Amino acid sequence: MNQINVPRPNDLDAFWMPYSDNRYFKSQPRMLARAEGMSYFTADGREIIDGTAGLWCCNAGHGRKEITEAIQKQAAVMDFAPTFQLGHPIAFEAAARVAEMTPAGLDRVFFTNSGSESADTALKIALAYQKARGQSQRVRLVGRERGYHGVGFGGMSVGGIGGNRKQFGAMLPYVDHLPHTHLPEQNAFSRGLPQHGAHLADALENLVALHGDTIAAVMVEPMAGSTGVLVPPEGYLKRLRELCDKHGILLIFDEVITGFGRLGTNFGAERLGVTPDIMTMAKGLSNAAVPMGAVAVSNAIYDAVVNGAPEGIELFHGYTYSGHPLACAASIATLALHKAEDLPGRAAAMEPYFEDAAHSLRGLPNVIDIRSIGLVTGIELSSRPGKPTARAVDIFRDCFDKGVLIRTTGDIIALSPPLIAEKHHIDRIFGTLSDAIKAAA
Repeated sequence: MNQINVPRPNDLDAFWMPYSDNRYFKSQPRMLARAEGMSYFTADGREIIDGTAGLWCCNAGHGRKEITEAIQKQAAVMDFAPTFQLGHPIAFEAAARVAEMTPAGLDRVFFTNSGSESADTALKIALAYQKARGQSQRVRLVGRERGYHGVGFGGMSVGGIGGNRKQFGAMLPYVDHLPHTHLPEQNAFSRGLPQHGAHLADALENLVALHGDTIAAVMVEPMAGSTGVLVPPEGYLKRLRELCDKHGILLIFDEVITGFGRLGTNFGAERLGVTPDIMTMAKGLSNAAVPMGAVAVSNAIYDAVVNGAPEGIELFHGYTYSGHPLACAASIATLALHKAEDLPGRAAAMEPYFEDAAHSLRGLPNVIDIRSIGLVTGIELSSRPGKPTARAVDIFRDCFDKGVLIRTTGDIIALSPPLIAEKHHIDRIFGTLSDAIKAAA
């Protein structure tokens, strides 16, 4: 008889943790045992207020029974079905629900399993589209400094965070980058869209002059999240849209963070008044209950790639778990909650209070900038001499030990609570953070 040897519950050796200081964590673990509403709970029952919606993803809060019951029901009916040359109804229903929410004209939905997969899928669709329309020379992809588009080689290549690239050598060829939009001298402590920086989009003209008509697509986050909350300057994205149209370049928005209510609208595109050609999403799509991502594309792109192809498979791309039944069930239930509870409206209504709370930290020791839009803010700290990131890490650990979960990236603290947050949650988050910043001075 085969025997499975189960390790002790407190054996931490086997799991190689992602984006973590494994050695430190396993010497001093901070463990979460369950979650409900706005909070996590430790094994001994201590409450941890979630100031980050997990990882930007649990927009409807934790433990929503509507989502749990939908997953359970679907698992009992059909646990898995392939979507290669076959289908199942719930995948088509989920896609239709997403298409109802996306900007007008972005009605075709390709399912993935994460934001990383969504980014690589969007880039491949862009290349396939340019070839389908007779522009095979358009093989170049443009990202932006400090951009984050997941951890696949495509997303890393157009991404612009050095720490995510330096261990892995060569990236994809034919990639270039726009400058980032962070201008602290002119835009420090901005609320909403900063006033200065629209001209930075004109760098695309320089890339066109350099590379000619070889650029297939530009991929940017409407609001750069993982790099530390960089809000686009007033007019920047509109100018980028104009330049892409002028030069026959597709514009891709990475809405993995900004999608599903985070900025007070269904998608960042709606809040910022710019519609891309392709949009990636994940995280809030299923409230993170089951991993899921998606790419929404314009009808024109779909028609060129699919209807313009010879008979047979039109796009040689996909994943075993594209449109997974359990993920689709979670997504349908999540989007129903999103609509019934008007989560974007709740975020918009709470934004002024959240913004005031964030900017109340101005003047605390080592706080050099605060940026905010929707229910997200970045609080930038001066680094300790010779020890970058150390100050923020100390604050992260202090906040956790005092019952609040925050997120750090470099020496920037990012907050993005579930969209169900109420004023007393916000008071608790920022009160605890304020004390921790003072303690780390």
